[in-house]
Amino acid sequence: MLSLPSNLNIMGLLEDLQNRSGNTCELCGSTENLQVYEVPPVSTGGMDGSLLGCSICIGQLEDPDTIDSNHWRCLNDSMWSEHDAVKVVAWRMLNRLKSEGWPQDLLDMMYLENETLEWAKATGEGEEESEKIIHRDVNGNILENGDSVVLVKDLKVKGSSMVAKQGTAVRRISLDHENAEYIEGKVDGQQIVIITKYVKKI
Repeated sequence: MLSLPSNLNIMGLLEDLQNRSGNTCELCGSTENLQVYEVPPVSTGGMDGSLLGCSICIGQLEDPDTIDSNHWRCLNDSMWSEHDAVKVVAWRMLNRLKSEGWPQDLLDMMYLENETLEWAKATGEGEEESEKIIHRDVNGNILENGDSVVLVKDLKVKGSSMVAKQGTAVRRISLDHENAEYIEGKVDGQQIVIITKYVKKI
């Protein structure tokens, strides 16, 4: 189980990332509206699992319908970052855009260590549609990373006395890349695994 970081920790993390990046978006170099972006699936968070991003980059990462492919030509530079969190996001976005042509050229040049590549692939980016594991809620609606869901029954959390109550909203879920029945999300500050048939997309 992971505890939700306190505001103090988040402020400290923001400061550390600002120092690391020179107070610029680690993806596009913007200096405006910077915030912490925890790279899903969130397991460790902290400096190694996060990057400093601007609202434009983060908005397009979280909502694929808003993607402006020309904005992401910035990855030509940021894909060479020394920080794995930045490289993982660059790899995912290039895969998302590879039908444009130029991203494939950059992907061909990228090199990720095996562990970093596993992390990059953990959200299903880079797979052909036929290979992807599809997560569906109780009504059969397809779930995506970053979606919000609501619990449709009380759920006991393994290894604790906690009960996640029916009607609880879970925001910004992460999908289990290997099992279509599992998603992860935070309930009462705890990162827990939830079975998809017990949630409804909202």
